[in-house]
Amino acid sequence: MKRWLPLIIFSVLVGFFAKGLFLDPREVPSPFIGKPAPAFTLPLVGNPNATFSPADMKGKVWLLNVWAPWCVSCREEHASLMALSQSQSVPIVGLNWKDKDREAVQLLLQSGNPYLAVPDDLSGRVGIDYGVTGTPETYVIDKAGIIRLKHIGPIGEEAWKKKIEPKLKELGA
Repeated sequence: MKRWLPLIIFSVLVGFFAKGLFLDPREVPSPFIGKPAPAFTLPLVGNPNATFSPADMKGKVWLLNVWAPWCVSCREEHASLMALSQSQSVPIVGLNWKDKDREAVQLLLQSGNPYLAVPDDLSGRVGIDYGVTGTPETYVIDKAGIIRLKHIGPIGEEAWKKKIEPKLKELGA
């Protein structure tokens, strides 16, 4: 048996590596799915006297879109978010993440603002609490404040139709 042990270990490792070849590296499982959305209170972009907290959205299904003005993919996603906002199918909150150059206000004035609120996460702390690995990332949060889905990357037509819209329908949005 000792003679076969290295071969067995090698075979198991090859199996794990082979499986990894077929995984989507953009699909990082989130440990937050099924758990309450982390609480925060942040000032709003362009209005630091006003604040936003996820508690403000209790009783609603909503999207938390983590974006940044310096993010090229976020700019690509912007048209999709504008169309989604105009359809009024789900409220979208845009977490402005690590905007050190303070470009968000100007960008939203130029490109339009698809967001119900734009909390300002200058330090990136809230993003860390949500497990953000990069921008854009979008979270579907249910009426009880539980994270039900995390989408990494821009929301395009395929992601919307196959992933986000079905989850929203399931949640009664």
